[in-house]
Order: sequence, then C-alpha cells, then structure tokens
Amino acid sequence: MQSFQLLMDGFAAALTPVNLMYALIGVTLGTLVGVLPGIGPAMTVALLLPITFTVPPTSAFIMFAGIYYGGMYGGSTTSILLNTPGESSSMITALEGNKMARRGRAAQALATAAIGSFVAGTIATALLVVAAPAVVSFAISFSPADYFALAILAFTAVSSVLSRSIVRGLASLGIGLVIGLIGIDQQTGQARLTLGVPQLLDGVDVVIVAVGLFALGEALYVASRLRHSTPEVVPVGRAWMGKADWRRSWLPWLRGTALGFPFGALPGGGAEIPTFLSYAAEQRLARGVAREEYGKGAIEGVAGPEAANNASAAGTLVPLLTLGLPTSATAAIMLAAFQQYGLQPGPQLFDHNPALVWGMIASLFIGNTMLLVLNLPLAPLWARVLRVPRPYLYAGIVLFAALGVYALNGTVVDLIVLFVLGMLGFAMRRFGLPVAPAVIGLILGPMAEIQLRRALAIGAGDATVLVSSPMAVILLLLAAGALLTPVFRKLLARRTPEAPAPASREETNQH
Repeated sequence: MQSFQLLMDGFAAALTPVNLMYALIGVTLGTLVGVLPGIGPAMTVALLLPITFTVPPTSAFIMFAGIYYGGMYGGSTTSILLNTPGESSSMITALEGNKMARRGRAAQALATAAIGSFVAGTIATALLVVAAPAVVSFAISFSPADYFALAILAFTAVSSVLSRSIVRGLASLGIGLVIGLIGIDQQTGQARLTLGVPQLLDGVDVVIVAVGLFALGEALYVASRLRHSTPEVVPVGRAWMGKADWRRSWLPWLRGTALGFPFGALPGGGAEIPTFLSYAAEQRLARGVAREEYGKGAIEGVAGPEAANNASAAGTLVPLLTLGLPTSATAAIMLAAFQQYGLQPGPQLFDHNPALVWGMIASLFIGNTMLLVLNLPLAPLWARVLRVPRPYLYAGIVLFAALGVYALNGTVVDLIVLFVLGMLGFAMRRFGLPVAPAVIGLILGPMAEIQLRRALAIGAGDATVLVSSPMAVILLLLAAGALLTPVFRKLLARRTPEAPAPASREETNQH
C-alpha cells in the first residue's frame, strides 16, 4: 500500500503540464533516434546531458526515461521497413518483420510491435513498482565488501556478455577504469594521470566521456562507412491488425514480457538475450499456419521479441535505481546523469528523493500511452525520416556534441579531451571493443575503489574481509561464473566430437 501511495504521488508530479511536455519530448526523440540506424538512446541521452543543467532533475529524468522507452519502440520500425535494426536489441525483429513487410503486411508488423511494446512496457513497469521497494530494503544491509563484490559482478558480467570475446570486453573495461583514475585521489590528495594539466585535477567529466565515446565515436564510425545512396524503404499504410493477428499475438506478448523483465534486471543481461530466447520459444510453440510462416514472415516472431525488448528496459531500471548498478549502455549514461545532479542511485535515493524516483516510474506509464498514440498513426511519417541524408545528420551530431561540451566549463581543454575520446571511441568500434564496459568502468570504478578501501580499513588490512559475508561470497562466485562460462563453452565445443555427415541420396540408394 505504501508503494501504491508513493506511485500516486509520482503521478501527481508526472502529470503537471511541464513534466508532460518533457515526457512527450522524450518519447518523440526516443522514437526518432530509434528509427535512425546507428543513433540509439544511449547516444541521445549523452548528447542531452550538457544542456540539461538548468532543467529540474525530475523533469530531466522523465525525459530520459521517455527517450529510453521510445528508442526501444523506434528500433522496430527500421527492422521491419529497412531490414536494418536501429538498436541491437531489434535485430531479431528484422528476421520476421522485414519478411512480413515484403509480403505486404508491414502495417500488421508495425502494429503488433507497437501494441506488444505497450503491453510489455505497462506490465513490466507495474513489476518495477513491486520489485524496487523490495530490492531497496534488501540493499540497506549491504556492507562495503558487498558493494565491492557487486561492482566486480557488474564488471565481469557486462564485459563478458556485451562483447564477442572476454578479452575485448575486459580491455574496454580497463580503458574505463584508467579514465576513472584521472584526477586527485580522494583519500591521499595525490594527483593521478593528470599529465600536468590543471584542468584534469578534478578528473574527466563523465558527461564528456559519455558524449565522446558514444555520440562522437559512433558518428565518426558510421561516417567512415557512409552509403550515399538513399535506402529502399518498404511502403506502409496505417498500422492495424485483424482478428487473426490479435489471436496470434497476445500470448507471445505475455511470454516476451515474462522473459524480458528478469533479464533486464540481471548485470549484463540486456535485451539481446531475451529477444533471441523469445524468438526461439515462439518458433518451437508455433503450430499450423504459424509454423508454415516461420522464416517467411510469422507475426509471432515480431510480437514476442518486441515485448521482450521493452520489458527488459523496465527491468534495467530495477538495479539502476535501487543499487546504482547499470546493466546496459543507456543505464550507464543515466547513472552519469544522476551524478551530474549530485545524486547517487540506491536505497538513499528512495528516502531522500521520492518525488524524483516515483515521478520517473509514473512517467513510464504515461510515456507508454504516448508512444502507442504516436506509433500507430505516425508509422508512415517515421518511414519518411529514414530518408534524411546521413551526411547532414552526423555532421549535426558532431557540432551539437562540441557545443554542448564547450558549454559545460567554457574551456578548450574539454574540447580537446572530447575529440581525443571521440577518436578512441571510433578506434574501439573499428577493432571490435564494446563501448558500454568502458563507460561502466569509468562510473563504477571510483565507487569500487572507495568501497574496497573502506572494507580493508574495517578489516585492518586483512584481505579476507572481502569474503567475510555470505552475500560477498555469492556475488564473487557469480562474477567468476560470468567470466569463466564462455571459456568452458569453448572447451566443451572442442571436446564434443563432430557428428558424421549425413549420407547423400545416391549413397542411400546404393545401400
């Protein structure tokens, strides 16, 4: 009942005209960036960080949450109409969605994606209301050793899951940890890695790192592979669904929600794994017409993964708000936004800033409704957005990033750091290093260092204090499992004997 009352207070804050305007701006921007390939919600939130200093925190996070949800919605549009996912989590949607579009069923594919996203987002946000207070009450008992073990779990899980190889993921994490060391040590007062530059004594602003690695690095990478030809977009009319489409979609929506929410809450879980699992589950459960259509444009293959995609977005907010633990790239940028306002997500955030937390959660219900209204009638308009010339688009991103970062402190050093980090982000993409572990290492690295020092101080220098609590041991074992699981898979794959090739038809006839 207390959570329900706090949620009602959140609705009172979210339904003010100003916050409704910010919610509408967020969901519209989110849908727009989800539609455009290569521009995701993480880049958009990073670009907006420098210009939201004057915006009240509650309004800013309502807008950021709208961008996050809207990006998940918009990614399905390019998957279906262009066979080019706007978001990595929309890759599975392209498998059946684009085939539906080419069979003349683009309207039905867009409709089941939009309605499924609404259903999954609403149910998952309700689960967030229930789960968040329970996790907060549990997190209050965490010791410094537990928090350090939690950070280690986040490092290893994100590095191993968000990368094609553990080595590349850990290399990216190391880059973020090194950037996080720049500045004055909080305990000893010694300058670290500043290279004699006075402006670096306070460290590298997390906003500059986020904009440099995500926005500028992505813009440079996409520009280096720019195609000047206009993409071929499948024409689409007004999104609608018939009775048979509704009958075939509602169960995949529910199953996708059940898969997406828990995976979103896991460190390194993300949206890619549940969308793939949802697609595989719907393929196995398909019967009759659905089984025949799989691989040729089955509506279940769009409904389930899109529901899982949006449910995972709400799941991601559980560890972010309750533990300060980002489990995706966008969540890492939102954590940077909290730090920009001098706030630290965790149990104290619910006690000290309940209007912000519950206003943001309530805005998710409102934003979901806005997204449904925007996506169903405006699908043809979003298809036209795909024809925006890419050179203008990415040149604007670079200019906007530079202006925003320069406005932070008005120093040329910030611009130099921005472009150095932009080139670093470009190089990381070029050589297959994921960017998310670097940002998570930058943000969680200082926190992990402080908690490690506190734990060792409590234990008078005895390192066994790090495994003195059952929770710390469990978290460290999970971290070791996340790190070693891919290694064991490779070893098992090598030991498993290959099955003999099936005999050809001619050999069978001879026998």
